[in-house]
Amino acid sequence: MSQPPTDSDVSGTPGPPPSELGRRLGVLDAVVVGLGAMIGAGIFAALAPAARAAGSGLLIGLAVAAAVAYCNATSSARLAARYPASGGTYVYGRERLGEFWGHLAGWAFVVGKTASCAAMALTVGHYIWADHARAVAVAAVVALTAVDYLGVRKAAWLTRAVVAVVLAVLAAVVAGAFTSGAADASRLDPGGDTTVGGVLRAAGLLFFAFAGYARIATLGEEVRDPARTIPRAVPLALGITLAVYAAVAVAALSVLGADGLAGATAPLADVVRAAGLPGLVPVVRVGAAVGALGALLALILGVSRTVLAMARDRRLPAPLAAVHPRFAVPHRAVLAVGAVVAVLAATVDLRGAIGFSSFGVLVYYAIANAAARTLTPAEGRPVRLVPVLGLAGCAVLACALPLTSVIAGVVVLVIGACLYGLRRAPAS
Repeated sequence: MSQPPTDSDVSGTPGPPPSELGRRLGVLDAVVVGLGAMIGAGIFAALAPAARAAGSGLLIGLAVAAAVAYCNATSSARLAARYPASGGTYVYGRERLGEFWGHLAGWAFVVGKTASCAAMALTVGHYIWADHARAVAVAAVVALTAVDYLGVRKAAWLTRAVVAVVLAVLAAVVAGAFTSGAADASRLDPGGDTTVGGVLRAAGLLFFAFAGYARIATLGEEVRDPARTIPRAVPLALGITLAVYAAVAVAALSVLGADGLAGATAPLADVVRAAGLPGLVPVVRVGAAVGALGALLALILGVSRTVLAMARDRRLPAPLAAVHPRFAVPHRAVLAVGAVVAVLAATVDLRGAIGFSSFGVLVYYAIANAAARTLTPAEGRPVRLVPVLGLAGCAVLACALPLTSVIAGVVVLVIGACLYGLRRAPAS
């Protein structure tokens, strides 16, 4: 039988059939995709609202968020190695817990992360050209949708460049803060403004920044040797991100203090200004825009792959499951996600979307941890305590978020459950 059209490499190795995605990402590529989603999405956006919630207990909130993220990452990595297909927890929930839980996970991810995409696009707009932020945001969405359409390898290379720029800018901020006379270690001590509720709320908001490792799992169908690559890439990406976040948070607190950080609209720009380095302010603004672009690219990648998986099972319109015969990407899902995000960026103010997105993502990972608990030792089950702590942590942080975010999140989940009932159909 003749082979279907291929996207062969120079050696003549046949590519995937048109209904499947190409396995082109190695460990480094997967780590970079995760870093692009984590670093840049939160470091420029989440520190100030987290400081408003936790005060001088910000670093405790960061540690709590990192601990929950570690449990979630471990569960997700084991599941992704077992089920190396696009869709992430949508697939894991369906296979381990039943179709309803898979649908709910996919719905929470798609809706929450679509809002995050628009928020990141608006972040780009406000940093590049504040007076025309929406126009810049829409242009960014169009450009990055085109990059994703042309293939995941091209997206991975662009993300690698973005991560390099952002890390260089953050390193300059941290070095400038620590070598300035403005830094005061006493500002790091938790004070009387630290409460358990505030710390948990801050952890929930900061979790938004750590959640990018999901992008590695949702790209499971495009990763080479997923049983080996994904369990290595997820903890590497998370560990690097935690180290970067901790260094930046310590630098910001030591220079601005909890009150100064809480009131900052551009925290890292304020850090270098207070450190006596006003020349670095434009560099930080460029780094923030580049970081948001990297996060936006990774988000579009992840959301489109979950849309692909749900469309394959008729949980979303079936035409969205098409895979481009040349570029081996879910091109219709990519275009649909890009179009929705562009409309949101042009019409809705989503600067407060971090809490809403965090709620959806925490629900998504709660289902992932529940699914990981059902793995057997032969299937690579993590230590039993890990998914239990991950599930409990997700539930606690979700409930600790601002009330408006919780209410909006619950409403969205109810809508998703109703759609499941209306569109119930056997998987094809």
